[in-house]
Amino acid sequence: QVQLVESGGGLVQAGGSLRLSCAASGSIFSFNAMGWYRQAPGKQREFVAVITRGGSTNYANSVKGRFTISRDNAKNTVYLQMNSLKPDDTAVYYCNTDPMGSWGQGTQVTVSS
Repeated sequence: QVQLVESGGGLVQAGGSLRLSCAASGSIFSFNAMGWYRQAPGKQREFVAVITRGGSTNYANSVKGRFTISRDNAKNTVYLQMNSLKPDDTAVYYCNTDPMGSWGQGTQVTVSS
């Protein structure tokens, strides 16, 4: 089973940017898609963005126009570029595969107002 390790989170002021990385222990090309999800304190985990094997992307309405998902198959890594961050973006961010596998430890993103 592919292991996923998220990184790149941190504390940023509102309006700032962060780039998250999700490094896989094996080939990500074998999966239908790779996605980012997030879980804010006291809330359910929610979908953020997805990128298919062919490169098509889709985003949650709350992040559309601000976040960009991309992938580097050679590095087995998926990225999430987050711009114009808002306090509501504060959460632990996770990546996962499609079909879905085990969750990693996630990376904390905190946006201060």
